[in-house]
Amino acid sequence: MIEKSVQIKLEGGLEARPVAVLVQVASQYDSSVYIQSDNKKVNAKSIMGMMGLGLAMGQTVTVVADGNDEEAAVAGIEGFLSGNQ
Repeated sequence: MIEKSVQIKLEGGLEARPVAVLVQVASQYDSSVYIQSDNKKVNAKSIMGMMGLGLAMGQTVTVVADGNDEEAAVAGIEGFLSGNQ
């Protein structure tokens, strides 16, 4: 299991469309992928869960992945949240 803090650099934060894309990115990986914000930890492959976090640009979250491709999963999520995809 690995964890990495990532700052959200998507203009407008994680609204409906970016959440849908994030879920698609997370779903590419076999690993379990979670986004943690404050005391909430949500499955990154769940649209409803991710919408419930209401994440804004500039916020820092922790990306947690556990599985055989966990490093690639964290890198992929970080790339998306950083606006590099």
